[in-house]
Amino acid sequence: MANITAAEVNKLRKSTGAGMMDCKKALVESEGDFEKAIEILRKKGQKVAANRADRDSSEGAAIAKVNEASTRGIIISLNCETDFVAKNDSFVQLATDLADIALATSSKEEFLAADYKGNSVQDKLTEQTGVIGEKIEIGAYKSLEAPFVGSYIHAGNKIAVLTGLSKNVPGAEEVAKNVSMQAAAMNPVALNEEGVDQSIIEKEIEIAKDQLREEGKPEEMLDNIAKGKIKRFFKDNTLVNQDYIKDNKMSVAAYVKSVDSDLKVVSFERVALG
Repeated sequence: MANITAAEVNKLRKSTGAGMMDCKKALVESEGDFEKAIEILRKKGQKVAANRADRDSSEGAAIAKVNEASTRGIIISLNCETDFVAKNDSFVQLATDLADIALATSSKEEFLAADYKGNSVQDKLTEQTGVIGEKIEIGAYKSLEAPFVGSYIHAGNKIAVLTGLSKNVPGAEEVAKNVSMQAAAMNPVALNEEGVDQSIIEKEIEIAKDQLREEGKPEEMLDNIAKGKIKRFFKDNTLVNQDYIKDNKMSVAAYVKSVDSDLKVVSFERVALG
């Protein structure tokens, strides 16, 4: 049996992220061959991944990143099966490292094929499935481009938001963060009225009409009253029309304009886990 040193085990652990005992076993099995040991760990991960393919991976960490120019941002979620793993510092660090890689890619497919310390991101996920013993995968991958992009990650990495503004002005970073916090807390269905899917509007109109019928309102009055209820729906559920959570005397759009009269929110992306 090969004489495996602690330094060799530590080197493999740093390279792969696998546990110390798994690394030692792999080095013993490979008789000290470093590349073979990596392959052994990867095959172990593939076996575990295959066995856990149908498991639910709704826990994890959602991470938002913005480029240095603040013109592009991404959100990824690194998903796992349990909250225990999701809160692990090394798991959150892996999610953060992967988000840095994702920022340089333009699609989820490109991201999964991108290099991570000599292997692909997908290979790293498979390896970690073997190390941790849970299904590990990329859930969400969202990107956003605007004249200014800011972000917010809610405590515990369960919600991440990107907000795009119409221009870069003094105070834009704080505005984008505040609007992102709004989206994290209030979960709007769209940016504004135009962004609400027609099927959602039709469903809300029918719900409103059914409620009005139960209240005994005449049929000929239902359309007009329902239109009023839809306006209320837009106010409560579209980002720029919502009451601003830090000052409910103004809307989000009004808050943004208070910083710069020409400033607007042009887009947002939100990812939530758990």
